[in-house]
Amino acid sequence: MDVRYSHGTEVHVVRACYEDDAADLIAVGGAHSVEVLLLTDTSCKTIANFHIGSRITAIAWSSRVSSPSSADDWSIELAAAGADFSLYLLSKSASGQEEIFPFGGGLSGHHGKVNDMTFCGGRSEDSSRYVATVSDDKMLMVWDLHPSIDLTTPPSPGASPPSRPQPTAYVITFPHPLTSVNAHPSTSKELLVADCRGSIFLTDWRSDPDENEQDSWRNSSVVELLEPRALADSLAGPSTKWSGSVAWRRDPSADFVGAAYGSRFALWDMGNLAGGKPYVTGTSFAEGGSQFRWCPTYPDYFAVSTSSPAKGAVIHVHNVTYVHAQPTVFQIAPRPLYVRSFDFVACRGIPRIVAAVGREVIVFYIGVDS
Repeated sequence: MDVRYSHGTEVHVVRACYEDDAADLIAVGGAHSVEVLLLTDTSCKTIANFHIGSRITAIAWSSRVSSPSSADDWSIELAAAGADFSLYLLSKSASGQEEIFPFGGGLSGHHGKVNDMTFCGGRSEDSSRYVATVSDDKMLMVWDLHPSIDLTTPPSPGASPPSRPQPTAYVITFPHPLTSVNAHPSTSKELLVADCRGSIFLTDWRSDPDENEQDSWRNSSVVELLEPRALADSLAGPSTKWSGSVAWRRDPSADFVGAAYGSRFALWDMGNLAGGKPYVTGTSFAEGGSQFRWCPTYPDYFAVSTSSPAKGAVIHVHNVTYVHAQPTVFQIAPRPLYVRSFDFVACRGIPRIVAAVGREVIVFYIGVDS
């Protein structure tokens, strides 16, 4: 049974929580707010609503989260980016009100649309301390949300001191606008960063910065992965809107990396890099793929969406074992609607996908009980 929820405005971002204690939570980013939904088999309800005041462009879940279904003293924490390039840390407890902590604004933050973000502390105690953001301004920023030193300007006489120190940022500059970032599921230093030209950088953000700040990506990038046809197409067709999306497979070894670029998807085997070329590629959408997601509960499954309304709101689900077979096609809504964002739900059992279509959030199963 599909679950449908009307957000009230156009839904721009949906992200499912992958933490075991909060696998039934969904974050929904709209035209001016972030809603957190508690999902059941047949329904969903709002447990938090954060009014940001600008369109949401990216959301990431912290590991400091528990669901009302798993704990009476539940709490949630997540980060969000607004269309005004500002960043926000959002939190709420069972007994408290919604709290919004803005950071990264002004000269210290991004100067272009923030396209993606991820917490990147691995499984360590720092899992909720660092959040990475990528932007059209060609910069990867890793924010320390709990800095040991407060670098902010002292408050003026009579003004109340800030509730917490402002996060500090470690900046790595890349040659082209950045579209996607994904943290390694278990280590605390490795990020996958995708740009708009068909390149993916495996970046060690904890490495020493380069003396030449303009080329700092060269010093931090361990491996560069290329999808040759996507790279060639992007160079030949500058008018094409590229929205590269990259992700690590959601298993402890994280041995596979997947990405969607243009009309194609590509998979890399990190144990056999073969010069950075993918070990398999395939066509996702002729009109261009938009987002790539691995299933966290069944790691062999991945899905690709398109932002083109040519065929309506459609998601293709692939199986790595039969990667050259035709994908399973899920037609969610007719034209002119399209999938603006989607994610796999991390609940156990038959995998479900949550998709943002127009003003609605739609959750559906990708299989049936055998």
